[in-house]
Amino acid sequence: MDEFNTESYNTVCLVSSTIGILGSIYQIFPHGTSKHHDRFQNLTSTRGRHIIIWLAVADLLASFGVLVRSSLWLQYKSIMPLPDDETSVLFCSISSAWTQYFYTATWFWTLFYAIDTLRTIKGRDPYPVLYHSIAWGVPAATTGIGLSILYIPNATCHNLKTVTSAFFRILPNYFATYLPIAMVMIVNPILYVLAGREVEMTVALPLAQFTSKERRVVDALKLKFFLINAVFYVCWLPNLINGVMIWTMWFNMPVKIIISIWYIMALMNPMQALLNALVYRRWNTNGRKYDPIFSSIQKELHIHDEQSPLLGSEPPRLQLSPLPPNIYNYATM
Repeated sequence: MDEFNTESYNTVCLVSSTIGILGSIYQIFPHGTSKHHDRFQNLTSTRGRHIIIWLAVADLLASFGVLVRSSLWLQYKSIMPLPDDETSVLFCSISSAWTQYFYTATWFWTLFYAIDTLRTIKGRDPYPVLYHSIAWGVPAATTGIGLSILYIPNATCHNLKTVTSAFFRILPNYFATYLPIAMVMIVNPILYVLAGREVEMTVALPLAQFTSKERRVVDALKLKFFLINAVFYVCWLPNLINGVMIWTMWFNMPVKIIISIWYIMALMNPMQALLNALVYRRWNTNGRKYDPIFSSIQKELHIHDEQSPLLGSEPPRLQLSPLPPNIYNYATM
């Protein structure tokens, strides 16, 4: 910690959290012309858009927590945790609880978006009440338990005297924080691979063919799935690396590498909000916001009967394989 420049670190946090807040606002609120506003209102009623908005809300509140913490630390350096000073740690514990809670919520909403994408393609109903219960309830439990062990019965977790006390007080909060990240990193790519295969069937079966036109549809969707996963890895893999290095090199930490990772985390964690706004939004075609990227394929495939919110358009299905009605209301692209 003697080599750690808290002022420059908090400056990075301040900038990245501001950008994250702007990205969240862009994702949540309507923008553009009144025509786009009307189309936005239609999108907000869809199940995919519902999850995206709550993901952005959680991102917004988490970035706001980082912004407030960094601003106060830069302005009032006396509130930084000091040895044998429980009062200064009170602010640290509150800000930690706030940011950890809402970031954990973003991880669960990211997971539920992938789950609901696959369920929609399969024509299965959503579980919005269950999504909300888990996305807000589980983070409350993990954050509460992890930080309670860390700060109770005294808040001097930064001044522990023995390795055993560090192990029992700090390690549980690491598990509460990093296990959800690892879960999303493992589960989401699997879900999106399955979703991509389902889309191939959805596109190919109606016309009993899989030409370059259908391939373009599937490839574009798979690209979006890949970018969603890539954003999550870029934003949160540094945290996992940090946790592994700290607990495997406890007595011989590579200080400069650890601090460098902290700066990457300070930059990329709040940036998740902006990057999510780019990969989750409906992609453009010819500069028209909220238009699916596949609309240009519609005329080529001579599709007029049914609209798929995932693909932008869907050809008439064979009678033996009806298109699930729920997919109509899933505007994700």
